[in-house]
Amino acid sequence: QVQLVESGGGLVQAGGSLRLSCAASGRTFSIVAMGWFRQAPGKEREFVAAISWTGRSTYYADSVKGRFTISRDNAKNTVYLQMNSLKPEDTAVYYCAAAFRRTYDLGREVSYDRWGQGTQVTVSS
Repeated sequence: QVQLVESGGGLVQAGGSLRLSCAASGRTFSIVAMGWFRQAPGKEREFVAAISWTGRSTYYADSVKGRFTISRDNAKNTVYLQMNSLKPEDTAVYYCAAAFRRTYDLGREVSYDRWGQGTQVTVSS
């Protein structure tokens, strides 16, 4: 099995930066792609970014495009989300997820098979 643990969340002022990490353990050789989702209180979970494990393809939600960058370090079995120019509307619990099967739409929750516990990101005005 695969376990995912997010870290790096915290409180930051608007316009600031934060880098989230998601460390995978277990049967990591089976990972095809990883993604980041977020969920604000009272809102449904939404897609943020995704990356194929080869690093050849990346995907971003329109709301974060140009501000967030997803990357991975296969040797460390870790995916990162660099968040710049943060806005109060970015406040949410951020979750990483792993996909074990190839899919044409990494923006859908159903494409992923394992989820982390989440890390809180709070952006103040």
